[in-house]
Amino acid sequence: MSAYQTVVVGTDGSESSLKAVERAGAIAGDTAKLVIACAFFPHEGRDVNSVSDVLKDEAYQVHGTAPTDEILRTARERATRAGANTANVTTRPIKGAPVDALLQLVGDTKADLLVVGNKGLNSIAGRLLGSVPADVARKSACDVLIVHTV
Repeated sequence: MSAYQTVVVGTDGSESSLKAVERAGAIAGDTAKLVIACAFFPHEGRDVNSVSDVLKDEAYQVHGTAPTDEILRTARERATRAGANTANVTTRPIKGAPVDALLQLVGDTKADLLVVGNKGLNSIAGRLLGSVPADVARKSACDVLIVHTV
């Protein structure tokens, strides 16, 4: 039985973030509610092809909601394989920056645990510009689990 009632986990579709989803699924288990979130930025008249060339493997983040829906479907499958009760799993595509989206979702769902992967936590860019795990750990109103994924 989970000590947590509502667990929120963020994913961007990367293998690192899906490992965090699996951990969240295992923690949620058969009883806790699990909310899987994926933040995205809709393309607003931008030249998606040129942005995709720059982002390379991260290009899925600029192609509207269809990739987000697929990311969430995959994450849901991984969470249930890890032990989450299918009936207690919901997915949420959220427009906006990952940190703001996750923190808003934590408040909206009254989550008592936020799970994120550690991607970017130890990079130079993460140290200079901030990273999702570091920023949510600093700003969250609930417990935060940063899963070692890389």
